[in-house]
This record gives sequence, C-alpha cells and structure tokens, in this order.
Amino acid sequence: HLNALKYIEMLFYMKNLERKKLQFSAKIACPNNSERLKAFIASLPFKLTRDQQNAIKEIQSDLTSPIACKRLIIGDVGCGKTMVILASMVLAYPNKTLLMAPTSILAKQLYNEALKFLPPYFEVELLLGGSHKKRSNHLFETITHVVIGTQALLFDKRDLNEFALVITDEQHRFGTKQRYQLEKMASSKGNKPHSLQFSATPIPRTLALAKSAFVKTTMIREIPYPKEIETLVLHKRDFKIVMEKISEEIAKNHQVIVVYPLVNESEKIPYLSLSEGASFWQKRFKNVYTTSGQDKNKEEVIEEFRELGSILLATTLIEVGISLPRLSVMVILAPERLGLATLHQLRGRVSRNGLKGYCFLCTIQEENERLEKFADELDGFKIAELDLEYRKSGDLLQGGEQSGNSFEYIDLARDENIIAEVKRDFLKTASVSHGTFEN
Repeated sequence: HLNALKYIEMLFYMKNLERKKLQFSAKIACPNNSERLKAFIASLPFKLTRDQQNAIKEIQSDLTSPIACKRLIIGDVGCGKTMVILASMVLAYPNKTLLMAPTSILAKQLYNEALKFLPPYFEVELLLGGSHKKRSNHLFETITHVVIGTQALLFDKRDLNEFALVITDEQHRFGTKQRYQLEKMASSKGNKPHSLQFSATPIPRTLALAKSAFVKTTMIREIPYPKEIETLVLHKRDFKIVMEKISEEIAKNHQVIVVYPLVNESEKIPYLSLSEGASFWQKRFKNVYTTSGQDKNKEEVIEEFRELGSILLATTLIEVGISLPRLSVMVILAPERLGLATLHQLRGRVSRNGLKGYCFLCTIQEENERLEKFADELDGFKIAELDLEYRKSGDLLQGGEQSGNSFEYIDLARDENIIAEVKRDFLKTASVSHGTFEN
C-alpha cells in the first residue's frame, strides 16, 4: 500500500504544478537573431561549453515563439551562466530586457559584465535603490536596451511595456510573489513577457523529472575549465594546517574567507562566534575585514575587501554569486550545521579564475561521513543527490525550494521509478483532456 500512497502523493504534486501552468500570448515575439548571436559568440575571448550552447539554443526557440515562455535554467557554481544571460539579451534585441538580481553587488557585477561583453550598440542601465548609471555612446541617445537592478526595479515607475524579456538571477533568493510582481509589471493586456529564471542551486534528478513536465528546465552541468579545489575535513586540533596555508596564500597576494556559524556568542553551540573570533585574526594578520548578514553596509565592506583585504570574516551571506578573483581559501567553521547545497555554494566562491583553491571544513566532531563524502565531490548535481540521502525529501536544498515541496511518502532519493510512472500516466491523461500537452 505504501507505493499506492506514494503514487497518489506525486499525482497531487503534479496536479498542483499543472494548475500553475497557464499559457499566455507573448507580448512580443522576438526576431530570429541568429546572425547577431553568431557575431556575439565570435566576439567572446573564450569558447562556450556545449551545455551553454544548448541552453542558448533552447532560449532562442522560446523567445521567437508567440507563446510567452517560462524557463528555469539551473547551472552548477561557475558554469558560466552569465554568458547565457547575455546571449539571451542579444536574442531579445532590439526589444528590451529587464534583469533582477538579489543584491547590489551581484547587480553591479552583472552590469559590468554586460558593459564588457555585450555589443557596443547596447545601451545598459543599472538601477540600485534610487541611483542610476547608464552607458550611452551617443550624446542624445535615450533608448535603453537592458535594465539591470535589484528589487528597486519593483518600485521603479517607468513604463515596462516595451520589455520583451524578464530575467531573475539567483531566482531562489526571491519569493514567488516578487518574481510574479516583476512579470506582472511587464505584462500588457493579458499578454506576458518571456521569463527566464536562473539558479545556481542544482536540484536532485528526481525533482527535476517531476517538474520538467510543467516548467521548461535547462541544466548547465559543464564547467568551462576544471576547478582545482582541495577540500579537507579537519578537527580543531589540526587548525595549525589551516593557519599555515592561510599565511602561505596571503604571501602570494591571495585572499581568504572565514565563515562563522553565528554573529554573536551563544551557549547553544560550542564554537566561537564572528564577534568573539575577530580579535584572533586581527592580532595575526593585516587587512582583516568583518561582515555579517545583519550589517547595513555589508556590500561596501565586501567591495572594499575585494580591492584591499587579505581576510574576510563573514557568515553564510557570502554564498550569493559574488566574484572574488583572488580568493583561494575558504574556511568554514561548524560545517556540520550547514546543508551540503550551502557548503557547495560557499566552496564555489574559491578558484573562480583558475587559481588552485582550498576549502577547510573545521569541525569539533571526530568523524562525519556526510562531510567526507562532500569533500570528495565537486559536481553540484551529484551533491544534490547526496544531500537527499542525508535529509528528508521535504527539506530539499537549503533556500533552494519554496514551501509546498514537502513529501510525506515519496522518497526523492529512491522513488525515481514511481515518479517516472506518475509523470507518464499524468501526461497521457492530460493530453487526452487538453488535446495536446506541452512537455
């Protein structure tokens, strides 16, 4: 009877997903920009991976369709999704693109990449809580092709009628309500913009299988260049190994991040907090910066650290897509308290530009099989599978899933056959009742 309960539970999950899958006319079907795309790709100083090219091809097909597309693009850390985002903007041209990022740092980073790689005829604007920046090649040019910003975009009063494409980066950082609001603002008379949502949190294969019938999903697994990161699980008595490596890397003008589990001390956990640990580092090293998710000026601190710092003491806020080219060491205290997805995001900050990277997981536990397995694996999609083995299915990837994905009977780590069977049966009945059903 357990299998029957699993079948019914997955069937209800799929019915719920189907309810959200309404088709709308696209406000603007974009032109077939194959030649423009070819020229853009040829102008890049590196070759795109096969996965990047496939993602761009799927997006091209979406944008030229008269039906408004909604696609989720899931890439591993460092897979080069920014280039896929920029290619999407080229494909939408001359129509406008709106891109929302979760933080000012990330929005500025994407803005700078857009200025660097997009063709010179693109006008790009940055909008951060009331401040505007615009590149204009012509004195009287008022057209903007791309607007990049934070949630400040949701309060901007401009007319969004001409925007054909809406993109959210690190989409799991936004609530469903915020993503919907952005889409709604760019809708017109029941016609919707095309919508692309990018995420750097890989999801387990079984969940992707269940979702893929209702949300167009693209996976970018390939990494443009192999990352060389050594991950070590160390007991606190071996901390001298970490200190030696930190001194060595700082001498090479590389940077270090130390992630603390808490900002202030707590009797509940046997680790120093960020505020307690700061003096230890400040006595031993120069240019030590401190920031936490509670700081109002955390983005300024991180930007100053990028230019001038040696060591940054932080909490897990640092996991969001920040690019620090000189970062070679990540030290994570109390790693047993974090989900593998979060650990993978943190480790992914290291070795962004081909540097040899080191990730130290410093724990007071004598042994931890979960951390040891994580240390041996760099592939985010395999880590998502590993996460399933150690967590309940309902507690999927930390921060990666909205509520409502909690399964009582289905085990996402082991029930792939049941999920595939439900999907097959569901699509059959759906195609009978709807005439056709887009897979």
